[in-house]
Order: sequence, then structure tokens, then C-alpha cells
Amino acid sequence: MDKRTVGARIFKCVVYTVCIVLAVISLYPFFVMFLNATRSTSEIWQNPLPLLPSTHMFDNFRIIRDIGTFDALLGFRNSFIVAGGTTILATYVSSLTAFALTAYHWKLRQPFFTFIMAVMMVPAQILTIGYFTMVWQLDLVNNFLPLIMPAMAAPTVVFFMRQYLLATFQIDIVNSARIDGSGEFRIFNQIILPIMKPAIATQAIFVFVGSWNALFLPRVLLTDRDMFTMPLMVSLLQGNIYDTEFGVVYLGLALSILPIFLVYFFLARYIIAGIQLGAVKG
Repeated sequence: MDKRTVGARIFKCVVYTVCIVLAVISLYPFFVMFLNATRSTSEIWQNPLPLLPSTHMFDNFRIIRDIGTFDALLGFRNSFIVAGGTTILATYVSSLTAFALTAYHWKLRQPFFTFIMAVMMVPAQILTIGYFTMVWQLDLVNNFLPLIMPAMAAPTVVFFMRQYLLATFQIDIVNSARIDGSGEFRIFNQIILPIMKPAIATQAIFVFVGSWNALFLPRVLLTDRDMFTMPLMVSLLQGNIYDTEFGVVYLGLALSILPIFLVYFFLARYIIAGIQLGAVKG
């Protein structure tokens, strides 16, 4: 065995070792969260980083039921409405915008794309006061629309969709459809969208997860408990440092992220496929 082969194997072992260590570091907080969901507050105080589950999960469920402020079904429903609406709106409008930036040649196309990229650098928090004032004046507080409608302006999704189209889009397909008499929206809906399925699936996962986990804007715009999303429901479980049932909090957190795990489990292959296809320019 020559030195080059030995070096390649050593390098591969190092790479695999680093990947395994990073995977363990990334997954360990979730592991601790699920284990602590089965433990009591006193056990968590004694050992906050366990290696084995305990026997208090049903007690934590009972405490959640007795509290009465945490309604998992209501939180799931509200979160699915907001996250689902946000995902559909963001992926469709962003795909349409990316198509306009790729298929059409118009005078302000590049400045428009530059403006979209500039919006990515603006923190959303600095716009919150003005946005809340507008929502208040429109009498849309405690409404899901102010949480869903901003998804129409998703510069990160537009950028990804545009890069994907640059790698896969062929203008001849659109020209052929135009010759056959198809309108622009029909071309987009029946030809372009199927081409963009991997990219749409990839961004749909990221947008859904981001919207599901959102806490800041829902906390500002939603005050009615019947409108609370799952993260807001979990926040109701937190009292002060003396009377908080930490096992219950961990259980609420575990319930809130369970749909995210399911989404990743069933759609993870689209993330890899979409990123690979969008990264290779043909």
C-alpha cells in the first residue's frame, strides 16, 4: 500500500470523525430536551444533562392538563395555519419573481435584483414598530394575516429560486409554449413550477420551519390566547425561577418541535437534491 493510499484513508477517517463529532454536538441538545421531558424539576436541578430517561413523563402531562393554559391541539392548529400559509405564499411568489428575473429582459431587472439583495441585510426587528403601527391602524391585531402576508417578500427564497433557474431554465421551452398560444401564467404554472419542484421543496422546508419557530412577531401581534401559536403556548409554561416546572417546559418544547422532526424526516432528501441541482450550473 503506497503512501498516497494511506494518506487518503487517514484523511477520510479524519473527515468522518469530524462529521460524527459535529453531528453529536448538534443532536445532543435535542437528546437532552427529550430526556428532560421525562424528568421532574428536582431531577433536572440535580442533573441538567442526563444520559437516561426518567419516569415522570405522565406526571408532566398531568401538570400540563391541570395548568389549563397550554392547549397543544389549538397551538398546532394555529401554527399549521400560519406556517402553511407562509410557506405556500413565500414559495409561489418567490418562484414567480425568480421567473421574471430570469426569463424576461427588462431595463430595471438588475437594479431590481440588487434591491432585493439589499433587503436581505435589513434586520426584521427594526421594522417591527412601524409594522405594528400599520397593523394596529388596519385593525388586524390578533389576526393571522399580518403573520402570513410578509411572506410575499422573501428575498432569500427569491435568490435561491433565481440561482436554481439559472442552472436549469431553458428559454426555448417558454418560446415554444408561447408559439402554441399559452399565456404567461399558464406557462409558469404548468411548465416552470414542475421544473422548480426540487428548489420549491427545499425552500418550503426552511420557510415552514422558520415560520413554525417564530416567536418575536407573533408575541407582538397576538394577544388573544385562542390565537397563540405553539411557541407562544410553550411560553405560557414558564413562570419565574421558583415556580417553573422545568420538566413540563421541556415536554412542551418537545411537543412543539415534533412536527419539524417529521417534516425533516420525510422531506430531507429534497434538501440535498435541491441544493445540489441549484448549485450546478448547466
